[in-house]
Amino acid sequence: MNKALIGMDKSGSFRVYLAITKGMVEEAGKIHETTPLATAALGRVVTGAGLMGLMLKNPDDKVTIQFKGDGPAGEILVTANGSGKVKGYISNSELDLPLKDDGKLDVGGAVGKGTVTVIKDIGLKEPYMGRIDLVSGEIAEDLTAYFFLSEQQSTSVALGVKINTDYTVAAAGGMIIQMLPEADPESINALEKLLHQLPPISNQIEDEIQQSGPKTSEAVCESLLHRIFSSLPSAYRIEVLEYRDIQWECDCSMERLERVLLSLGEKELTQIVKEDRQAEIICQFCRKEYHFDKEHLEMLLRVAVKSKEILEKRKRKEENKEC
Repeated sequence: MNKALIGMDKSGSFRVYLAITKGMVEEAGKIHETTPLATAALGRVVTGAGLMGLMLKNPDDKVTIQFKGDGPAGEILVTANGSGKVKGYISNSELDLPLKDDGKLDVGGAVGKGTVTVIKDIGLKEPYMGRIDLVSGEIAEDLTAYFFLSEQQSTSVALGVKINTDYTVAAAGGMIIQMLPEADPESINALEKLLHQLPPISNQIEDEIQQSGPKTSEAVCESLLHRIFSSLPSAYRIEVLEYRDIQWECDCSMERLERVLLSLGEKELTQIVKEDRQAEIICQFCRKEYHFDKEHLEMLLRVAVKSKEILEKRKRKEENKEC
């Protein structure tokens, strides 16, 4: 099950982004053959990035989130766009650590100390980039801190992935609550009280999935919304603005990988053609393999040589103008 909704309270004080991402996290785990701990770590970032993607204005806008710590997880990198499409990977898909004292997976220990970097490409000349030191490595707390420190936004992030004893995904999803500029001060107090008492979001999602029966994914999402916010005063009741699709989808292609090879330059391409006579490239996000035979590589080499000639000619022309 994958579905998201965007809602706002009646007073116009805050906006809510809520998603159930069980299917998306399952797919990510299968593609990268992750252990339960790696599934939980990658799944939280995949969900968080997907929610942040829905916060973008345009379908083609993109957000990339990189968690890079000194723990055994290594790098976790996820990209999402404004249309709800998400892709990502974790460096160490086989990581494993003992459970924490409370019996939960030790995502914070897996990530360790380091940084979280957020890059937003929203069609401007240069992408926006923000980076902060990790607060805990537990992902949701780090993204909450990122919004406050880097974007000066009062935001609460909740993310969860629950794994069954047979290593399948029991539940996955998340929520972002973001205060709006003209927020009623009392709404902040009400939300703080709510969040303080809120059970883990993965448990609530699991309950909703188990009780869903023939419900549509939209109805399950809305029921989850009411479950979470039912204790709020009526003045801050959440109204659903829209439902959104959120799904795993990699946009890799032969053309994209050709550009990767061209970026190596004439010298390195020549070496590959002469010594290897072929190339195999695996997409780090979806693990799809792309094969380039000798003829294909020679064609790319000709393109690289021609591009180099054009650039050199342009450079000489500009130098002559200056003289």
